[in-house]
Amino acid sequence: MLTVDYERLGAERGDRVLDLGCGAGRHAFESVRRGCVTVASDRDPDELRSVTDMFAAMDDTGEIASQSAQRLAHAVVADATSLPYADASFDRIIAAEVLEHIVDDERAIAELARVLRPGGTIAVTVPAPAAERVCWALSSDYHAPKVPDGHVRIYGSDELRTKLAAAGMYVSDSHGAHGLHTPYWWLRCLVGPRNDANPLVRAYHRLLVWDITAAPPLTRTLDRLLNAVLPKSTVLYAYKAPARTSAASGAELMGDSHAS
Repeated sequence: MLTVDYERLGAERGDRVLDLGCGAGRHAFESVRRGCVTVASDRDPDELRSVTDMFAAMDDTGEIASQSAQRLAHAVVADATSLPYADASFDRIIAAEVLEHIVDDERAIAELARVLRPGGTIAVTVPAPAAERVCWALSSDYHAPKVPDGHVRIYGSDELRTKLAAAGMYVSDSHGAHGLHTPYWWLRCLVGPRNDANPLVRAYHRLLVWDITAAPPLTRTLDRLLNAVLPKSTVLYAYKAPARTSAASGAELMGDSHAS
């Protein structure tokens, strides 16, 4: 299930897309299906091996149209706070459910801004504060420091916007996502996040899988309603300010001079 809306991101065929902290690769796979030149990036080599295998399988089954996986799909081990890419390398960036894991998130955001081209767009998703606070309160096994590489912070309503703006990226749109998953994670935290055998957890998980595969109108409507009031994730879409030419900057300065 995708968290990012590709229409709001503005991704088009041929765009260079970075999926940072790609995990199992759900957004990277969608980017490749859309004909974007995609870099799936993660710190975990094991995750990237499975992502690479899926890229190859998509190529074999014809899911990648017009070009081969070798040209469109790449998997790279990388640290979010020191990205191995040149400035302005990407047209679009996706950072889904990753920044809440990074202690120095401001450095990671600065790196994302650096590798995004001027005028490019980024989609950042983080756990929504209301739902996340309940998860933290219900179980210390859900977050850091007890969980290695777990969530290290809960983003407040304006904190992420402020940090993006400080790096030169400005939010243009936002929405909630995965509202139907909020009670599921509360339940998991209540019985223990690693307790997959709990009958209520198993039943709710079957509901979520059914919702993803069948997309029935009832659960889709319920998810949309919950997204408005109690989402599991918050999705922000931002753009990097286009570079101003020296001529434009000079004209602006002259304008300011006349105005004063």
